[in-house]
Amino acid sequence: MSLPKFILGDNTEFPNAIYVIHTEFPRFIINLENDEVEWFEDFDAEDQKELEAETETAISEATAFYDAEVAKYDE
Repeated sequence: MSLPKFILGDNTEFPNAIYVIHTEFPRFIINLENDEVEWFEDFDAEDQKELEAETETAISEATAFYDAEVAKYDE
């Protein structure tokens, strides 16, 4: 199965939370309500530099994806 890079998610138990799921490395879910990130990867010390470089870009892309998706509803 081919997955999109980002998927939007929500849950009625957390009505204010908006989740963006990043399906490529490094895989994570970000809660846009509070910018909390949950990683699906296990990282070791060797991965730390790559993680730092990838994280900022991936979170920026996740936020831009959400903004673009919401803008489509406003059209």
